[in-house]
Amino acid sequence: MKICKVCGAEVPDNASFCAKCGGRMEQEANPQQSQEKQSQDQAGQEQQAQYQQSPNQQYQRGYQQQGQQTQYQQQGQQGQQTQYQQQYRQQGQYQQYYQAPADPYDHTAEFDKKDISDNKVFAMIAYLTGTIGIIIALLAGNKSEYAMFHVRQALKFTVLSTLTGIVALVLCWTIVVPFIAVIFYLVLFVCRIIAFFSICGGKVKEPYIVRSFGFLR
Repeated sequence: MKICKVCGAEVPDNASFCAKCGGRMEQEANPQQSQEKQSQDQAGQEQQAQYQQSPNQQYQRGYQQQGQQTQYQQQGQQGQQTQYQQQYRQQGQYQQYYQAPADPYDHTAEFDKKDISDNKVFAMIAYLTGTIGIIIALLAGNKSEYAMFHVRQALKFTVLSTLTGIVALVLCWTIVVPFIAVIFYLVLFVCRIIAFFSICGGKVKEPYIVRSFGFLR
């Protein structure tokens, strides 16, 4: 039973009005709703307390958040740098693996640069003037390993030219052999020119055609 606050009469619990004076009865709040209201009030008080924090505390919180973001960025940059370094190392390994092999006919590294520059003219003469040039280079540069190297190569050209002339002379009646001999003479001449320009470039390479012959190395 409930008591009417106006007249003091007893009123049933489920009654909304007093049967005696007609006054409105105040209904008690639902306990579950009361708990929800209390929870909402507490949450509101916490938010208000956060808003009322001092500017120094807010600044510290923001600084901590920025520090965390900067740390994440640094970690990301370090990870990218490590990835790039690994890629560069892999590329370097691939380039080293697929590097072109050295030319076995290039002997430039075996001779002294001063020797090359001092006797370059004798080497050119040996290729351009045939037997006479070989004799001149042999007499003038007999103490130079560089000059002797090219004398040997030029001598190979002379030997091949002589053998080709002999074969063409013996088989001149075939017509085909002399024609082939002329073509071979032209090929040897082109190889001499290539060797000449190789000397101009400071290279010490065995000329084409004659490099296949093992004599006079």
